[in-house]
Amino acid sequence: MTPMRFAFSAVSLAALTLALVPAAQAQGVIKIGEINSYKAQPAFLEPYKKGMELAVEEINAKGGVNGKKIELITRDDNANPGDAVRVAEELVSRDKIDVLTGTFLSNTGLAVADFAKQKKFFFLAGEPLTDKMTWQGGNRYTFRLRPGTYMQAAMLVPEAVKLKKKRWAIVYPNYEYGQSAVAAFKQLLKAAQPDVEFVAEQAPPLGKVDAGSVVQALADAKPDAIFNVLFGADLSKFVREGNTRGLFKDREVVSVLTGEPEYLDPLKDETPNGWIVTGYPWYGIQTPEHKAFFLAYHNKYQDYPRLGSVVGYTMIKSAAAGIAKAKSTDSEKLVAAFSGLQVDTPFGKISYRAEDHQSTMGAFVGRTRNENGKGVMVDYQYFDGAKFQPSAADIKKARAD
Repeated sequence: MTPMRFAFSAVSLAALTLALVPAAQAQGVIKIGEINSYKAQPAFLEPYKKGMELAVEEINAKGGVNGKKIELITRDDNANPGDAVRVAEELVSRDKIDVLTGTFLSNTGLAVADFAKQKKFFFLAGEPLTDKMTWQGGNRYTFRLRPGTYMQAAMLVPEAVKLKKKRWAIVYPNYEYGQSAVAAFKQLLKAAQPDVEFVAEQAPPLGKVDAGSVVQALADAKPDAIFNVLFGADLSKFVREGNTRGLFKDREVVSVLTGEPEYLDPLKDETPNGWIVTGYPWYGIQTPEHKAFFLAYHNKYQDYPRLGSVVGYTMIKSAAAGIAKAKSTDSEKLVAAFSGLQVDTPFGKISYRAEDHQSTMGAFVGRTRNENGKGVMVDYQYFDGAKFQPSAADIKKARAD
């Protein structure tokens, strides 16, 4: 063999060997694939994406995970479960991702969770709140970060009981998240206050609320209090019509998510006073963990974080912690690593329960206040999610696996 032919053969052999090595391994990166409804829900998901990018930057600046840098690949699901599954398949098959994350809407989250189950591929859901993500529809390969509808309802119900109101009206977006939140609130409030009555229920399609007719229907029922699950543009329209028609005058409102700056900020001078809400008062959290996160986020973006920022940041930090613990991106090893995994977050340390794969991330509960034409949360406190979860025995009954 001539020297030239030997050199050619060596190069060919090297090329062939490289082709047989998985792309992520060859490049020395860990690919995190992320699916979300960016075009449909920008108020939450633009800050969320910034939070993810900040986490990736911090992790890579410290050398990555297991000696490899993190690479984030994001895709839009058009707020459609079918598209979400198609994109998940592309990320796994074409982009050769190592870990699947994301989703915002509960229906898309459930679709991707089922995909993960069928493909036996690890999936960390950041945002979808339906209880089916981790309970009735929970599966071995799906974990969830944010506190779900049961947990948030469990945080709000004790405050609702203190109001001593008997006649309640309910308004919610008519899809999986809204239905799940209402079911949990009814169950928990009825258990705590057996004489409660639900006198009206309005369930407009997501993104298509006819606020005038909804507000009028609720007013006609003459409730003592209202439980609201609307968010985003639907919430803004509801608040505007409710203010105009006097729906909230001398009437208590308990509202999921409304204290999140994504939804509270747009209300501006229309912000109602005194609603009991879950949310994120970024301007008042003085813990060392949150201060460090706030400064890093503000320095990078010259903006304040929203709750989406915290969720995106914590989701990526969780994925990295799980990969580090597993010393692998193999789905089975990640499932084992995430069971009981502890993660440091801007809200303090959380863990992922082995029983239902739900994290113990909590939420802030307080009241809304209109301060000089800007909505803020006041009289708030952080509720540790671990204290608002069903027992392991109840979870075992609820989960199919």
